Amino acid sequence: EQIRTTTGLVLDAYFSGTKIEWLLDHVAGARSRAERGELAFGTIDSFLVWRLTGGREHVTDATNASRTLLLNLETATWHEPWLALFRVPRPLLPRVVNSAEVVGHTRGLSFLRDGIPIAGIAGDQQAALFGQACHRPGDAKCTYGTGAFVLMHVGTSPKVSRSGLVTTIAWKLGDRIEYALEGSAFVAGAAVQWLRDGLGIVASASEIEALARSVPSSDGVVFIPALSGLGAPHWDQNARGLLMGLTRGTTRAHLARAALEGIAEEVTDLLEAMAQDAPFALSLLRVDGGAARNDLLMQIQADVADIVVERPRELESTARGAAMLAGVGVGAANLSDVGKFVQVERSFRSEIESNERARVRKGWHDAVTRAKTPHQKSG
Repeated sequence: EQIRTTTGLVLDAYFSGTKIEWLLDHVAGARSRAERGELAFGTIDSFLVWRLTGGREHVTDATNASRTLLLNLETATWHEPWLALFRVPRPLLPRVVNSAEVVGHTRGLSFLRDGIPIAGIAGDQQAALFGQACHRPGDAKCTYGTGAFVLMHVGTSPKVSRSGLVTTIAWKLGDRIEYALEGSAFVAGAAVQWLRDGLGIVASASEIEALARSVPSSDGVVFIPALSGLGAPHWDQNARGLLMGLTRGTTRAHLARAALEGIAEEVTDLLEAMAQDAPFALSLLRVDGGAARNDLLMQIQADVADIVVERPRELESTARGAAMLAGVGVGAANLSDVGKFVQVERSFRSEIESNERARVRKGWHDAVTRAKTPHQKSG
C-alpha cells in the first residue's frame, strides 16, 4: 500500500525495481560494481540518450522514471526508502530530467552531425497523451496497438487508484508536474493477430473488419482476449482466454466480430475504473494506434462505452507527441500550439439503446469471471 501511494504503481515484476535487485544479486560482481558507479541503469530512453551523446549524459525523464517503482510521484525524485527496500545503489540511477528540455547534444555518430539538441523525452503512452493534446483534467485517449492503453489526464496532483489502475506522471515541464491514470489491456491488436496466425481465420489483419461486418452480431459468442492474462483493472496474470456461446451456427465471422467486441469491452472496463477514480465526467475518448483504423471496432467502442470516440487523421500520436515535446524543449513551440496539429478525421457516437448495452456488459462480466483463476473469482 505504501508503494502504491508513493509511486502510483502496483508491486509487480512488470516494473523495474525488482528486476534491478535480481540482476545485482545474480550477476557476479554486479552489486559491487554498481556501488562504485561502474554500472548504469535506465529504461530505453536512458540508453538512447547515452548513445546519442557519446556516453556523456545518463538521464531519464520523469515519465519513464515513474515506471520503475523507485520514484516519488509528488517530487519526481528517487525515493530513498524504496532504493533501500530494493537495495538499488544511488550511483546506478540516471538523473531525472523534464520531458521537454535540452538534455544533451548528439556527438560522435556516423549518421547524425554533432550538436543536434536532444529535447523531448517521454514514455510511449505519455507521449501519445501529449500528442493527442490531452492537456486538461478529464481528457483521455486510448492507443490500440498490440495491447490497449487508456490514459486520463488528472491534473497537477496524483490520484491514487482504488480501482486497479496505476498513477503515472504524464509529463514534467519546468517545475510543473502533470499526472495521469493509466489502464493497460495486454491484448488488443494481438487478438486479431491470433485469429490470423493461430486459427487462420483471416489471411491478413486488414480483412478482419469486412469479415466481422458480414454478420449483424456475434450471435451470443463472447471472446475474453486474456491470451497473456488480464491486465488492469483485474491484474490476473494466470487468467486465460475464453470463447463462450458457441453453437453449430457459429462461423468465423462471428468469431471475428466477438474478437472486436472483446477488445472494446476490456477498454470499457478501464474507462469505468477511471470514472470511479477521477472526479471528471468522461464523455470523449481520443484514439490512435493501428487498430484504431478499424471503423467497426471504433463504432463498437462507442456503443459499449456510451462515449464519443474521436479519431485523428494521423494515428501515430506517440511520434507526434515526442516531436511536440522536442519543439517545446527548444522553445520552438508552447503548450497552446500543440492542439493545432491534431486534426479530427472522424467521430463515432453510440447507436445502441441503454438496455442493450447493459445486456452486453452483463454477458462480458459473466465471461470474465469464468476466465479468471479460481482465487480471483470471488473478487
